[in-house]
Amino acid sequence: MQTAIALNRHFPKFLVMLSSLPDYRKSPDYKTEEVLMAVIAIFLFKRGSRNGMDNLSRKGRFAANYQRVFGCRLPDTDTCDKLLRKLPPECLERLKQEMVRVLVRKKVFDKFRFDGLYHSVAIDGTGLHSFDYEPYPGCPKKTSKSGKTTYTVYVLEAKIVCPNGFSISIATEWIRNPEHGNYDKQDCELNAFIRLAEKLKKLYPRLPILLLADGLYPNNTVFDICRRNDYRFIFTFKDGNLKSVWEEVDFLWRITKDNTASWQCKKGNWWETHSYRFINNIQYKTHTLHLVDLDITREQYTSEKGMIHTPEKERFVHITDIPLNRNNCKDISRCGRLRWTIENEGFNAQKNEGYGLSHKFSRVSPVATCNYYQCLQIAHMIDQLAYLAKHVRETFFKDKKETMDSLGEFSLATMMTMKLGKSKILRLLASIGQFRY
Repeated sequence: MQTAIALNRHFPKFLVMLSSLPDYRKSPDYKTEEVLMAVIAIFLFKRGSRNGMDNLSRKGRFAANYQRVFGCRLPDTDTCDKLLRKLPPECLERLKQEMVRVLVRKKVFDKFRFDGLYHSVAIDGTGLHSFDYEPYPGCPKKTSKSGKTTYTVYVLEAKIVCPNGFSISIATEWIRNPEHGNYDKQDCELNAFIRLAEKLKKLYPRLPILLLADGLYPNNTVFDICRRNDYRFIFTFKDGNLKSVWEEVDFLWRITKDNTASWQCKKGNWWETHSYRFINNIQYKTHTLHLVDLDITREQYTSEKGMIHTPEKERFVHITDIPLNRNNCKDISRCGRLRWTIENEGFNAQKNEGYGLSHKFSRVSPVATCNYYQCLQIAHMIDQLAYLAKHVRETFFKDKKETMDSLGEFSLATMMTMKLGKSKILRLLASIGQFRY
């Protein structure tokens, strides 16, 4: 029910948005919005497979309550699959874009903007499915030393990430080789990023973006794209990246003064010491870069024995186009580490928390695969809007004994066993005022 409340509050005309998408079926029994809502429901209810959703629809009062709550009928997933095989994937991409625009207009992400201006957008790729045969022409492949060829479906994502746990997809680019098969090198994440950056600028031409990415991205091509699109960036900077930059940094460490800062904080029985060093105005070809180096030392502490644990140390280095000083180096380093959100709250949650990101919802249609993926991203967006709201966290997760999984199972039990009347549903949908995050 919480997802239905969030959906009704943020997107009250969601079914109308779904109905605007094209339908290439002949004499369909179910409307477009009914079919697409059913696919999104697979992920909202975390069934993990089409069969799991069909089994759920036959249990108790679920189908009847589903129709009352969402305002549409519930078709079987074979009916849904027929539509997804014919629907152009860019249609659901545009739907996702419109949903993100609604959230931006409602200022849902405003309090998390970097420096009060930029939306933090993490870029990362992940593998979805592996095959021992070519599932579609152009699927990336790898051949082992033993001669076995494995085909893997890869996708590159751009997601708005926030400190509260938001990891919301705003653009998707598939990593694919040319279908005709005549190519010298396979498609890769960096080539896909060039296309993704172009798509981002087209979909969100006025959105102020701060790009966050791992150590693969610090290179001249990416820097040129960021400058051309007016994107700021904070990238992880590894020891092997840009040898000339590291040589200049090693020299500047010795002659630069007043470029350090440190903070201490206590987390439970642990003391953390954050030591920062930063260097400005590093020249790399036509770009001026800035680097921040953070060392974190953790020590366990008790009042009886003092420091009793061998210190744990971590190091994080980031390169950026934002000039650094003692006041902002902490925020820039923290924002750079926020990139992990796309992996933890993003891909990891979608693979291991019931969404079934790695499940092969369609083995025969790459078009359907793309559409199932987009429906998953839309459902995950709705889930985050529902469960990361302050009133939900304060009500259900305050003592940390309740989890999202247990809350979801309770909602499922309610849908299967209780008779939800129209008046009760309307009261529930209107029971929450403003959603705050």
